[in-house]
Amino acid sequence: MLPKIQTILYATALGPGAPYVFRYALHEAEKHGAKIVVLHVMEPLTPFGSFMVEQHISHEEAEKRQAEARDYATQKIQERVQRLCDMEAPNFKGGMDQISEIRVIHGQPHLEIVSKAREMKADLIVIGSHRHTAIGEMLGHTATRVAHRAEIPVLVVRIPEGYHEEGF
Repeated sequence: MLPKIQTILYATALGPGAPYVFRYALHEAEKHGAKIVVLHVMEPLTPFGSFMVEQHISHEEAEKRQAEARDYATQKIQERVQRLCDMEAPNFKGGMDQISEIRVIHGQPHLEIVSKAREMKADLIVIGSHRHTAIGEMLGHTATRVAHRAEIPVLVVRIPEGYHEEGF
């Protein structure tokens, strides 16, 4: 017997295919009577980026500006994720009641997605993939890493080539 799906972690980078992938998460939630946790992970500035910034301003000033920028970006991303939910969820039976939480966190996306899925005892991860190259890479970098590290099923939604949707 398959485990019951009660909690779905929808991981989004908020790219142009986000609504397309989110509809899959909403459909799965509707089908299973599950709740969705929407997660966006912001990557930290690379060590090289930090080094370049600190060539022009002090370490303390760089940290202060990075913290301000991170707070501002977090707020804007939170608003964007909320718009996505407001735009898509009403088109499904459970509506906004299917969304139990929206999280915007900082870290390495693949590690945070797997960690948060474990922490919240998610039963399914839904993530999009838009990368496809001539050398045969079928999944995006983050989707591949999540699929290999996750302890639960991962639904990788292939975003069609050239797909672009705006409005959120």
